[in-house]
Amino acid sequence: MKSVAILAALAGSAAAFSPATTGKASTALQGSVFDDYVGAVDFRGKELKWDPLNLSETYEPFQGWFRECELRHGRTAMLAVMGFIATDYVRIPGDYFSFETIPKTVDAHDALIASGPMWNLLLWIGLFDLVITAPAVQAMGNGEREAGDFGWMWFAPKDKAAFDKKRESELMNGRLAMMAVGGIATQSIISGHGFPYV
Repeated sequence: MKSVAILAALAGSAAAFSPATTGKASTALQGSVFDDYVGAVDFRGKELKWDPLNLSETYEPFQGWFRECELRHGRTAMLAVMGFIATDYVRIPGDYFSFETIPKTVDAHDALIASGPMWNLLLWIGLFDLVITAPAVQAMGNGEREAGDFGWMWFAPKDKAAFDKKRESELMNGRLAMMAVGGIATQSIISGHGFPYV
């Protein structure tokens, strides 16, 4: 038994002195999802092909779904940031939403779950997902639509380059908003203050 362990140790240590392969590793993905989708840019507008877990290549059939999720979460986060800031100053009418009932925006979630209106929000978002999102994702999987395209193109530029620039801007603003809404929630809980959260 000892001799087997010694031989295994010697074989393992001998590999340390064998020549190593000198193939150059590439950080950029060749022929990857970044070539197919708009948005492989950083906040400076420079190229950024960042996928450290290689999810886009590993789960290639889900690439459209990943982009759909990124766009949807980004759009929701942009609305959430505006909602967080606006509700520190303005509220919709009703006792549920008044400054007396909910003095700080960050406390609204728990207060409105306890009193009931958040259940309505859950119901309507669930209905939207069932009626709109599920068929849209199915159509995207069949190649009938692009990720994030719900047909609201009346404001879109006619030029493809200008349209792609708008799409990049939406992605960048959405990515920023996703980080910002987490920061706003965290800072408002820590500081106990509303906007500007200091």
